[in-house]
Amino acid sequence: MTKIPSPSIIALDGPAASGKSTLGQKLADSLGYLFFDTGIMYRAITWIALQHDLDLRDETVMTDLAQNAHIDIRPPSKNDGRPCDVIIEEKDATWDMRSGDVDANVSVVSSYADVRKALSGQQRRIGLRGNIVMVGRDIGTVVLPEAHLKIYLDASAEERAKRRYNEIIARGEQASYDEILKKVIERDRIDSTRAVAPLRPAEDAIIIDSDKMDADQVFERVMGLCR
Repeated sequence: MTKIPSPSIIALDGPAASGKSTLGQKLADSLGYLFFDTGIMYRAITWIALQHDLDLRDETVMTDLAQNAHIDIRPPSKNDGRPCDVIIEEKDATWDMRSGDVDANVSVVSSYADVRKALSGQQRRIGLRGNIVMVGRDIGTVVLPEAHLKIYLDASAEERAKRRYNEIIARGEQASYDEILKKVIERDRIDSTRAVAPLRPAEDAIIIDSDKMDADQVFERVMGLCR
């Protein structure tokens, strides 16, 4: 019997805190694929801007940077917990981008429509190489509409807020479920109503509602689709 190959390009979309990154990493590890959470691109642009003292509040400047900076995502070269290598102008900047300054400014950079357009092109360049699990909010609809398998991982705002709350409590930190829920709902509103690439399932995406599924059940469901 001829073995059917696994899909080479897997697009994994969904709202914030739906478990996309956890699922995507596990999927990539199992298939031997590159795991690429596209949010890391916005961190990369923010880091470059900070390195060069650019004005992060100037959308024109940031768009020009996003259009011209060469960012590459490669399989992890070191066993230090990184999900991938982030190479900027041939420099390994994987951990440099995890600074507090980047954390404090990345949301500003990611809000610019033209920056999103520019980075979609960079993401597409990487995705078309194949053997990749790409995670984001517009992969199946905008970045890689020809992906071989499109998954839209969904969950109610209440369930996603509960999961995030439990994660924080498990770390021994304090959290307010109501505050987390409010932030999740607001993030959903922003993502689904933005003018460029609003959050929505691709027409040919398989929608998985994980409200009554744990992470292992979701993984097995998607692996079944890959097979």
